[in-house]
Amino acid sequence: MPNVVDALDYISLCTESGAEFIKQNMIESNANRLVVASCTPITHEPVFKSVLEAMGIDPSYLEFVNIREHASFVHRQDKPGAQRTAEDAIKSGVARAAVLEQILVKEVDITKKALIIGGGVAGLSAGIDLADEGFEVFLVEKSPTIGGKMAMLDRTFPTDDCSI
Repeated sequence: MPNVVDALDYISLCTESGAEFIKQNMIESNANRLVVASCTPITHEPVFKSVLEAMGIDPSYLEFVNIREHASFVHRQDKPGAQRTAEDAIKSGVARAAVLEQILVKEVDITKKALIIGGGVAGLSAGIDLADEGFEVFLVEKSPTIGGKMAMLDRTFPTDDCSI
């Protein structure tokens, strides 16, 4: 594939030995991007970003391809279909990695104030959560009472409790 300097298989990339494997191979192949095709990025992406950071490479140059949930799980009963889907996803990930740019991180001061428009269940829940985080919360509601649609109900399922 264009722009690919090395493609390797390793059983457990998200371990310490996997991180060392990645570092060694990236150094040997003089790679400046990392495409990982494996499982969920939610739990494993930070591992690979830290590998890049340890090598002095910006973590913006990581492309994570989730072939577990997006190929294997989806096509559990169709192994050739899973293979095709995974191959297409990897090709897409490699193409995207070729154009990745450094993402500049800028920290800014924030004012811990929030304006919430709507005093329904979602607005009230958001207000409580933000207040718990130390935000000063301003709630704006057009009706004379709060509760939104919930305030119109007589009883709620499954407990049959009064809704207001």
